Amino acid sequence: MTATQEERKDEDLRDLAERAGRELEDASALEILRWAADTFGKRFCVTSSMEDAVVAHLASRAFPDDSRVDVVFLDTGYHFPETIGTRDAVEAVMDVHVITLTPRQTVAEQDAEYGPALHDRDPDLCCALRKVKPLEEGLTAYDAWATGLRRDESPTRAGTPVVGWDEKRRKVKISPIARWTQDDVDAYVAEHGVLTNPLLTDGYASVGCAPCTRRVLEGEDARAGRWAGRSKTECGLHG
Repeated sequence: MTATQEERKDEDLRDLAERAGRELEDASALEILRWAADTFGKRFCVTSSMEDAVVAHLASRAFPDDSRVDVVFLDTGYHFPETIGTRDAVEAVMDVHVITLTPRQTVAEQDAEYGPALHDRDPDLCCALRKVKPLEEGLTAYDAWATGLRRDESPTRAGTPVVGWDEKRRKVKISPIARWTQDDVDAYVAEHGVLTNPLLTDGYASVGCAPCTRRVLEGEDARAGRWAGRSKTECGLHG
């Protein structure tokens, strides 16, 4: 494929994303994911931190019965055991295809090169090595990916479009539950018996890597337990 053809493809995808973002703003999450399934087929995946399996469950309903949606999970090597257990349970009981991505280096190899506890000294670099780079490599097989981002989670996510253009990765980025509230998530989980990470009932409102995640205090927003005490609010996957 020539550079001109590649650029044209990117331009077409970007135009598609911007148009869909406008047209699907008021659509239901299931309608948005059905659009994604019809538009991208196997060139579409769901990414999940295994905080819960809500978007994966929605996508499994949107895809045809004979086609399991890919659910991509980043195993950073620093996850809580409960998070790995949630991934294993999703793989065992849901009609999806779980794909686990891992960084190029193990934690021990990273410690040997950069020193122990890089997450304490340079969390941005740690996230880049253990999250951002593996995801970029893992998404090469797809034109579009879905996330569980919600506008009510934090001020940095308030403008999340339901369908947008991921300029950094040159992909269509879909956030089908962007307009949902935590009450909407809880209601969906209860109605459909969706798997959730046990840590959500143990004081954690957002679940990331164990060294960089704490329980939230009353009145704090859902992301306050991530990189507490630092100006860092995102790992780099979403800006």
